[in-house]
Amino acid sequence: MYDVVLLTLSSERDASGGCGSGGACCGGTTATSADTDGTDTEATDSCATDRPRVPVLACADALTARGALVQTVTARSDAEIDAVLAQLDGPARPDGLTWPDTDGKTRLVVATASDGQLRAVLRRLVRRYAPAPSRRPADLRDDRTLPDLPPVAVLPLDPARGGIQRDLAAQLGLPRDPAAVAAAVLDGTPRRLDLLRNDGGSVTLDGALLGAADEAGRPLPWRARVEVDDTILTDGDEPLLACAVGNAGGYASLDDVALLAAPDPADGQVEVAVAVPVVVRSALGRKRVRLEVRRAHGRAVSVLPREGKVPYLDDGVEGELTRKRSWWVEPGAWAVWAV
Repeated sequence: MYDVVLLTLSSERDASGGCGSGGACCGGTTATSADTDGTDTEATDSCATDRPRVPVLACADALTARGALVQTVTARSDAEIDAVLAQLDGPARPDGLTWPDTDGKTRLVVATASDGQLRAVLRRLVRRYAPAPSRRPADLRDDRTLPDLPPVAVLPLDPARGGIQRDLAAQLGLPRDPAAVAAAVLDGTPRRLDLLRNDGGSVTLDGALLGAADEAGRPLPWRARVEVDDTILTDGDEPLLACAVGNAGGYASLDDVALLAAPDPADGQVEVAVAVPVVVRSALGRKRVRLEVRRAHGRAVSVLPREGKVPYLDDGVEGELTRKRSWWVEPGAWAVWAV
């Protein structure tokens, strides 16, 4: 039987140096390289509280009833998340790299109140196991910068959301019932998924939506150069109303406009779309604005704002892009326990 760690992320108000100071335990980053390198800033996402919630206790009971040795941890900072992730380390390697344990003797369940919290844990996994370019080992896949990350089980703490922007667990069809999550981590198999890394030091699991809006929620025009591999979707000379970077489908639509056609979190590609307002004339000569959506697939995408700050949502976490940002695909880099 396995050892299982049930990890919940704490509220920033419950400890000094928590989520909002040197920790980013909620998925918002305050002292990660996404800020310290000056690339962009992100606001902290909402977090769970220190006290284990009912789904966490129910999942722990279901695991214990099956004979698993369960450890329940509430992390208040990145350092405390790292202490949990250290239990997933494999044996020492001759090259001195920290590498995940391929035997999976210890399994991790992440209790999430938001996709941003799950992203926070995956970001720390990447930082733990991704080798520096100068120490790239020979046994690393040619199309990746990091090894297979240890699978995680996802325990959603909130009910499934309907509508366009569903959480990642709902999109992937993962179980939400605590007993079913326990069964997945003990009896399931890893379902490998693509991961987006970016040059700001963070990761994206679902996707990002870039664009501004006025107080009434109406999109405001902005300009940026958007490239997907060798395809230029816009050169920055025309206004944009939105740009979607999709690994999964959380940002496939904006209001009633379909942005992404068929994002697949396991196809080894990122789907990107820009929405461009175009003025057209009717047969009677009247002008109207039509929204033109341009799409492309590829391994990497870059967005270069032409002026000012561009607001965005990345896995549900708010931020502002102030200079060029690039995302690239790490095919099959992370995994979830699924039945």
